[in-house]
Amino acid sequence: MVEIQKSEFKTRRERLLAAMDSNSIAIIPAATELTRSRDTHYPFRQDSDFFYLTGFNEPDAVLVLCKDSDTPSILFCLDKDKLAEVWHGRRIGFEKAQSEYLFDKTYALSELNEQLLNLVNGQQILFYAQGTYPAFDGKVFSMLNTLRSAPKKGDTAPSTIKDIRPLLHEMRLFKSPGEINIMREGCEISARAHMRAMRFSHVGATEFQLEAELHHHYAMNGAPHPAYGTIVGSGDNANILHYTQNSDVLNNGDLVLIDSGCELQGYAADITRTFPVNGKFSTEQAALYNIVLKAQEVAFSEVKPGGYLSQANKLAMQVLTQGLLDLGILTGDFDELMAQGACKEYYMHGLGHWLGLDVHDVGDYKVNNQERAFEPGMVLTIEPGLYISKDSNAPKKYQGIGIRIEDNLLVTESGHENLTITVPKKISEIEALMQSAKNA
Repeated sequence: MVEIQKSEFKTRRERLLAAMDSNSIAIIPAATELTRSRDTHYPFRQDSDFFYLTGFNEPDAVLVLCKDSDTPSILFCLDKDKLAEVWHGRRIGFEKAQSEYLFDKTYALSELNEQLLNLVNGQQILFYAQGTYPAFDGKVFSMLNTLRSAPKKGDTAPSTIKDIRPLLHEMRLFKSPGEINIMREGCEISARAHMRAMRFSHVGATEFQLEAELHHHYAMNGAPHPAYGTIVGSGDNANILHYTQNSDVLNNGDLVLIDSGCELQGYAADITRTFPVNGKFSTEQAALYNIVLKAQEVAFSEVKPGGYLSQANKLAMQVLTQGLLDLGILTGDFDELMAQGACKEYYMHGLGHWLGLDVHDVGDYKVNNQERAFEPGMVLTIEPGLYISKDSNAPKKYQGIGIRIEDNLLVTESGHENLTITVPKKISEIEALMQSAKNA
């Protein structure tokens, strides 16, 4: 399995340090464990910014970057503790962390308060993401107040606090070759899982059984967790955009919408496919499905260097509007319907989003208040849909049908690469795959 080398994390820290102001210091905390109920916890998931800079996957650690220092990269982490490790698992420890993760200096977490005072004292600028972890905010503000209250000792607190996220998130927006390799593999695992769910689907199964098929495939291929709450919406449930209850029985004649992707080494995949429970699209389902598929295909044409997400969305909306007009779901003049955004009654979300360590990944969509163009190294989703609920104004034969088709695209020098192309989306391909499972 591909993985990011420790040297790449070190290079990222160096890049961030180079972008920081002179006489500045940055403090980036790790995530903490979250209580699920009483004395049990949710599975730990590292803070994406912290992980991006360290690759270090333990809770409560703190990264400090000092711009003008002989030891610019410092990690504080939990120390080795035999008893704690018997109960809760092995720790790397600060001594091993220094050599294994290529930090300039490491300390036990118990030394954080004392060392942080020394490190921050005299710095002019503090880079910090206020509000991410309120409890840690309290530690930082207490440390600053301590420095401010001791002028007779010669202590001085930074006069300026800057948000570290703009610098860091601009870096994260552009994926390195190592990141792309991991995302390519995660997308392939996820694509195969969607195909497995299609093969398994049958009348009388449950939405959560389809979810289990996906998650089993993820774990058996090196991705123990999904990247987000898996959506398996059959029938009218597909018209609930973030439906995660996944508890209903699959009925004959219904479509089922699956929005799911694995998390591989911290990086998310995000695929949506819609297919018939029984393996055969009805005439009405096929008509709507092909409109969405065509909308996605025309949107793809804009995903290239110099292209724009807004233009891709406009192209998709033109196809959706004309398609709904042809079926009699919308009525009126095409140009007027476009001006009104009439298709938004049935397509109420955006066309796509950045993808990376977060499924809705970081990175500004505008620069200097202007929409940014696509550039090589960006990864995003393209996911048009149509959602015609049972209480909509559409003709009855289309009610209860929800369709979304979503792929993950890497912007390349010459256009784009579809990282999730493996999982079929043409009607003939979906029906053939599902039929092959019945014949097996």
